[in-house]
Amino acid sequence: MRKICIFTSTRAEWGLLQGVAKQIQQSAILQLQLLVSGSHLSVTLGMTVDEIEAGGFPVDERVDILKFDDRPVGICKVMGLALGSYGEALTRLAPDLLVILGDRYESFCIAASAHVLGIPIAHIHGGELTEGAVDEAFRHSITKMSQVHFPACAKYRQRIIQLGENPDHIFNVGALGVENIRKVPVMERDELSLSIEFPLDNPFFLVTFHPVTLEDSTAGSQLDELFAALERFPEHRVLFTKANADTDGQIINERLDAYVALNSDRCLAVTSLGLTRYLSAMKLCSAVIGNSSSGILEAPSFYVPTVNIGDRQKGRVRAQSILDCSPDRLSIQNEISRALNPEFVLGLKNSCNPFEIADTASSIVSSLESIELTGILKKPFFDLVENSHV
Repeated sequence: MRKICIFTSTRAEWGLLQGVAKQIQQSAILQLQLLVSGSHLSVTLGMTVDEIEAGGFPVDERVDILKFDDRPVGICKVMGLALGSYGEALTRLAPDLLVILGDRYESFCIAASAHVLGIPIAHIHGGELTEGAVDEAFRHSITKMSQVHFPACAKYRQRIIQLGENPDHIFNVGALGVENIRKVPVMERDELSLSIEFPLDNPFFLVTFHPVTLEDSTAGSQLDELFAALERFPEHRVLFTKANADTDGQIINERLDAYVALNSDRCLAVTSLGLTRYLSAMKLCSAVIGNSSSGILEAPSFYVPTVNIGDRQKGRVRAQSILDCSPDRLSIQNEISRALNPEFVLGLKNSCNPFEIADTASSIVSSLESIELTGILKKPFFDLVENSHV
């Protein structure tokens, strides 16, 4: 049995990875290991490790690293703790391959630990750009420490080749989140409303706003601009999902709670909706608003408009349903109005999602089963000058 360790540190990340985890469980030649860390183990952020285990996925290692504040220096301390703690956990697990998704600092830390320990890495969602986040550098660093790559579209595959990786180990599989839309049964409006104990009889917005970590303490002011814009649409309820454990994430969550307390008749803030409820809300809402990657990756497959605020997602490939705006109230308000325009919404029915490819999870697991691992750690730099035919 080939031991495949999946690493997860956030609710959004696990929502994407659980389909892969399920298929690994069902494989005749793979053994699933789960290393859970980050916000999954935080009571404040929902203790979502319980959701993982309730879904039928035993956790092999819990590594609690969130022992400091969310200031930049606090994140640095967390990263120092994570490097050693992940190294110890990986030594105990001794996987044949480590699976990492995305670009967070926790993912960078476990990639660095695995690299030092000589454990091969399979990286999902490499080759992307997020110019407004420190995660940009983390993602490309993880790519250079990884041996197997699963980008979400052809352009991202080409970018990984540009970084010097072997094209034979780079598989354009599409986005796991889009596959979830096609496979996960979603709730009807009344069922979702009952589940979250919040009336959804009116149209509503689904809003997620994360810190823009390459900007200097803008989280609070940008969120205030968003609140002011939302006030211009009183006929819409607002379902907020809270920020993850990023720099200034606590500031955002505290302001969300304060705003919702003053507007409890039309607003609700939830730490974690879970995969099914989140996708259900996305399908049913009038627009996805904020700066989450889910508005770029998944929402287009529901033909739901996305109002993407600021620079956090700047650089990603986009469907025509994405409406970009600056983080000021007038710009946000204008793009929300455009998102609600019936003619614009009708036009989305003929749009396509650049991240949609069939059988994403199956393709990933098939590669995990078949790829030759002997000698894979010794990877030469693939020079485009010498390989201009690629």
